[in-house]
Amino acid sequence: MTKLTVAEKTYHCQADETVLDTLLREGVQIPFGCKQGTCHSCLTRTLKQPPPAEAQKGLKDTQKRQNYFLACLCHPKEDMQIKLLDQEEMFSQGIVIANEMLNHNTLLLKIKCQDIQEYFAGQFVNLQREDGLTRSYSIANTPQQEGILEFHIRRLKDGQFSTWLHDEVQVGDNIAVSEPQGHCFYVPERADQGLLLVGTGTGLAPLAGILEDALEQGHTGPVKLFHGASKAEDLYRVKELQAFAEKYDNFSYYPCVSSTTNIPGEFTAGRANEVALAHMTDWKGWRVFLCGHPDMVTSMKTDAFLKGVAMGDIYTDAFVVANQ
Repeated sequence: MTKLTVAEKTYHCQADETVLDTLLREGVQIPFGCKQGTCHSCLTRTLKQPPPAEAQKGLKDTQKRQNYFLACLCHPKEDMQIKLLDQEEMFSQGIVIANEMLNHNTLLLKIKCQDIQEYFAGQFVNLQREDGLTRSYSIANTPQQEGILEFHIRRLKDGQFSTWLHDEVQVGDNIAVSEPQGHCFYVPERADQGLLLVGTGTGLAPLAGILEDALEQGHTGPVKLFHGASKAEDLYRVKELQAFAEKYDNFSYYPCVSSTTNIPGEFTAGRANEVALAHMTDWKGWRVFLCGHPDMVTSMKTDAFLKGVAMGDIYTDAFVVANQ
């Protein structure tokens, strides 16, 4: 018999029971569906020790790295401390240490969060205002011991939260920050695998962190970044990424502009996903990261899969563009 600890309550798992069986028997509210590891409705996470390998069948490498598992497949071999994904979200206080403009409508926001000990570039957090207004933003930098999180915030028309961040927040202000979430980040296994990164607008934020993380960890396979915007002035960090491409022989950068006029010579005409599709020839074995407008992400995810990319090697972060 093993013990399951959930939100400071302890339950005893019988020898023939799964984690899901035990929690349902004890009346714990946990989503579930097929009970066979197919629907992933009962996705759960351990807070300390990794779960049994068989309970992670069918999950992405990034989910396995964060100790996610399927409760319906898990026969505990030892006591487990578990967090259900529908439990109340935990926030900690962060302090703004930098806010400066990256271009005419995109803010670089840096928040120091001492209570956040572990995160991956490309994950996202929820930022919360004092009145409870909450929005999600992707982490744009690699992990730092100081607990500094970097975000790229685009000012959106009628966007309550982005307008507040642009116009009112100052260095020294406090902002509530949730625990990091999401599975769109780099895992160092298969260092010779090709990495394709396609993003629009501030979809560059998670991709920039993933890119830096991969190259700093010695990724040896080809890495290609296609970043697009409707106008040249909406792109940002162009010179930094060009310098990155000069520093790393295996990295190629393609700034893309979808408008048909006033395109600088160093930019590529066309939408980022369309340029990437035209550029790529052999897709099999590649790992793909897609971040930005939901329509682009959905379309490119389908295209990459049809071109031969394994679904488990496609990582997405689709931005909700309204009411930010």
